[in-house]
Amino acid sequence: MTDTTLLTIGQLARRSGVPVRTIRFWSDEGVLPETDRSHGNYRRYDARAVARLDLVRTLRELGLGLDDVRLVLERRRTVEDVAAAHVHAIDSQIRTLRTQRAVCTLLARGAPSARKATLMNDLARLSAAERQQLIDEFVETAFAGTDPDAPGAGIADSMRIMPAQLPDDPTTEQVEAWVELAELVTDPSFRERVREMAVAGSDATARPTSYEPATVIEHVGPAMAAGIAPDAPEAAAVLANILTDDLDAAGRASLADQMGVFTDRRVERYWSLLGTLNGWPQREPAVPLFEWMIAALRA
Repeated sequence: MTDTTLLTIGQLARRSGVPVRTIRFWSDEGVLPETDRSHGNYRRYDARAVARLDLVRTLRELGLGLDDVRLVLERRRTVEDVAAAHVHAIDSQIRTLRTQRAVCTLLARGAPSARKATLMNDLARLSAAERQQLIDEFVETAFAGTDPDAPGAGIADSMRIMPAQLPDDPTTEQVEAWVELAELVTDPSFRERVREMAVAGSDATARPTSYEPATVIEHVGPAMAAGIAPDAPEAAAVLANILTDDLDAAGRASLADQMGVFTDRRVERYWSLLGTLNGWPQREPAVPLFEWMIAALRA
């Protein structure tokens, strides 16, 4: 068409492929004003309006709202600025859809419990900041009032500096880990158990232990692999290689109680779930080794 040719709204619709009702709506909204009106009061559009329609259609197909389109057309914002902002919005939508897809994959495996179904639904709707807040609230509740500088209080520091946050592109395994983690941190009994550890760990008057954790792993692991029971005669030799003090029966019972405070499979599972969410290498469970030693001390 030439610069002087005027198209009716029907002709413009056929040329552009945009429905008449859409062109009329855009015109009424002011993003595509007609060039003039015919004697019969029909809208007519010139070459500049045709080019403007192409831009409006492109921006709308990219998902921009009419307000943003209007700002671009009025040159109050550049296409670059609007597109950059829209990229962030699209990225957010993609993250949400990926999370929803992973949740749906879990649901498709079979009917979960009502509790897990609720957690999955919450997970799909919560932002990363809201998920982080759930972990922060758990840590603050569990360790409120404890001395962060006291010996043995490292568990509090570790849980504070290693928060759980669902990745932008979560795998189904990571969604499962988050659901299980959410169950843990909202379980009152788990909170009480971690609180017990935190209080005991921040007790500066607690006596030093009579063993090194690495030594427990070094000696108890092979003993368990060999099928040695905690109350077997051979267990005494294993303990002798671990203990740094010569403890009597009462001392061993006291040490077993002390170790029991800090030995909990659910707490170890907490760290494992964090590892899954953050992509850390998984470690072999150590709690069973300490449970064996506790039983051997009490045998």
